Amino acid sequence: MVKLIILDFDGTLCDTRDIIIRTNQDLMRQKGAPVLSEQAIMDTVGLPLAECFLVMYPDFPRNELEDWVKDYRVIFENLKKSYSPTLFPGVRETMASLHEDGCIMSVASSRSSDSLRGFLEEKQIAPYISYVLGAEDVTLAKPNPEPVLKTLRDLNIDASDALVVGDMPVDIQMGLRAGVRTCGVSYGNSSREALLAAGADYVIDGFRELTGTFR
Repeated sequence: MVKLIILDFDGTLCDTRDIIIRTNQDLMRQKGAPVLSEQAIMDTVGLPLAECFLVMYPDFPRNELEDWVKDYRVIFENLKKSYSPTLFPGVRETMASLHEDGCIMSVASSRSSDSLRGFLEEKQIAPYISYVLGAEDVTLAKPNPEPVLKTLRDLNIDASDALVVGDMPVDIQMGLRAGVRTCGVSYGNSSREALLAAGADYVIDGFRELTGTFR
């Protein structure tokens, strides 16, 4: 029986693809850097922001990372005024049902905690989340197991009673390395094939499939 579901945010709960791409490409133009493709940008989803730049630009000067991260967040906040990311179908209703059944839910993301809490409140799913873990809350990010291990420790839940749900291979790898079961979602930023190749125990095509499936 699953007592705790550890959820990714981007690409799992909320469709933030457009705003992530637009923010990155606006930043690239602002910095005079080569503007990369949508796919190159989305391949970095799930990694800490600074690491995303290092992946996208292998020769990225590390002394510029802090400025890029700061400017990214300014652009992102401005774009939020005109871009409104939406929850994937069935997310709010399914979370309400799981919560009513006594399932504990948390979020583990490479997004900042402030950004996460803002989105959770805005999308009216904050009441269903017992624990929020953002990028600054861990030393080692996905695919390292630290986010899951810290969540399990702080909530006093055994690994055998937990399930990680995410849309990227790094989510699956993080969960497996922490000794918990993993569930990939095929509707996010990766594919069913990539999630299975990463070792996902399950892959679902819609968030509603969580209800009853792992209870």
